[in-house]
Amino acid sequence: MRNFAGKVAFITGGASGIGHGMARNFLREGMKVVIVDWSDDHLAAAKKEFEGSNAVHFIKLDVSDRDQMRAAADETLRVFGKVHVLCNNAGVGGGGAADDPDFDDWDRALSVNLGGVVNGVKIFAPIIKAQGEGGHIVNTSSMAGIVPLPGLAAYSTAKYAVRGYTESLRLALAPEGVGVSCLYPGATKTALVPVPEDDTDAPEGEAGDFLRNLWEAMRQAMTPDQMGAAVVEGIRENRMHILTHREFLEEVVQRNRDLEAAFMDMGDVPEARSRFEKTRRAMVDELLKLPVED
Repeated sequence: MRNFAGKVAFITGGASGIGHGMARNFLREGMKVVIVDWSDDHLAAAKKEFEGSNAVHFIKLDVSDRDQMRAAADETLRVFGKVHVLCNNAGVGGGGAADDPDFDDWDRALSVNLGGVVNGVKIFAPIIKAQGEGGHIVNTSSMAGIVPLPGLAAYSTAKYAVRGYTESLRLALAPEGVGVSCLYPGATKTALVPVPEDDTDAPEGEAGDFLRNLWEAMRQAMTPDQMGAAVVEGIRENRMHILTHREFLEEVVQRNRDLEAAFMDMGDVPEARSRFEKTRRAMVDELLKLPVED
């Protein structure tokens, strides 16, 4: 989607952080924006910032609740008539480690970080397709969806799944002229990672060193506006992957090399298997080449 002016965006988690950065950049492009958030405080602050603008509409929403998402879609159409860009950006931290016996926090983390993305797509994608005007969907994963983070298994599980779901979605929507992108934020100044003014509260030892390094990195993190600008560029260029944090590049390259090296030599591949995979890959490559609407 290259032309933004006059079109409508729906952004979950849009009242703060990266979602707020998306909203600001979309408005600069002449779009109308529906800002969706669960936090009353964040919504109040965003309403104050955009007070008097008839290009912004606000909805309080729990993205894990499908009925609320359907109601929000209906409200969006009543207010602005159409929707062209969907940004499934809402997320929560925590959820527990891989071997944590608790299920409640795990289920909540996955219901928002993964379930919220699925709910948004399944409810809004049919609307975007039916309009016949093209459009774009951006699902926010994380660099934790490419490289694992120690102790954050629930978060990483959801973000890896968002990546796979988004790649499948791109293949499904390409024939409809609807673009799809996956966003992988690294260190960004958001409420998800609170940063103290100084390091005095860091514990001693290795854990304290890790925290101090994290806080220092976050003090030099990208801003939500920078991330929002990257999303605009990614949509305009129909990028499958929107990767902004080059400090991860060396690790990602090495992980891919390790994956390639892990293939075992099991002898010659049977012809039927080889033929099928060539056919499947040709189908995928063809779908990925399909242009999207302006």
